[in-house]
Amino acid sequence: MSAAAIVAEDVGVRFYFDRQLRVTTPAVAHLRRGVTESWGLRKLSVQIAGGDAVALIGRSGAGKTTLLRVIAGILEPDEGRLKIRGQLGSLLSIEAGLLARLTGRENALLLGVLAGLSRAQARRTVDEVAERSGLGDAFDRPVSSYSQGMLARLGFAVVDQAQPDILLLDEVHEALDHEFRERVQERALELLGRGGIVVAAGHDHPLLERVWHRAVLVEDGRIAADGSLDEVVHAYLD
Repeated sequence: MSAAAIVAEDVGVRFYFDRQLRVTTPAVAHLRRGVTESWGLRKLSVQIAGGDAVALIGRSGAGKTTLLRVIAGILEPDEGRLKIRGQLGSLLSIEAGLLARLTGRENALLLGVLAGLSRAQARRTVDEVAERSGLGDAFDRPVSSYSQGMLARLGFAVVDQAQPDILLLDEVHEALDHEFRERVQERALELLGRGGIVVAAGHDHPLLERVWHRAVLVEDGRIAADGSLDEVVHAYLD
């Protein structure tokens, strides 16, 4: 495949919040509605080339998830430019897209169709998803009975089945048990060897060190540091 690439140039994402404001006048105190805005990302620029494994480091609320959602196409930038080359696969929430009353098998079929597969293609691949997830008999039980780790297994197996060029993970790998973490790492290294990209946000730095060699520190929606994982983690902790 051609080398994957992510290029963000001065990207900004703005959020609006609707709230009630208490207004006091000489005659009366009353409530009125007001709208405030906040920038989730502002003037953020980063380039990620094929073969790069990048960890997004930073405190909760710094903008890591927003950046992943922009790359995934869930959010549109309000300013700047974003260029993506390669097929995307993302697992940004453990329960994203899963319907609690459906079984793992039924959810796998549904997510496959939503990912662009025909119904026939989704049916042909569902047995492989079952094997990759390692859920055994639980694959045919409602996902409402699943643990967080089991949900993460199912979600990753569905994403992995699509064989993406760019894999995005938002802390979900941290919910996996030791055995399945090794499988995720193996697949990530295989993807990188094909010229793909793996971007993950997380707080388990020792876990990230097993695959991710580069890190980007996100602070207040901006890039505060970009370098080796060890250097950026030290900068963040200091």
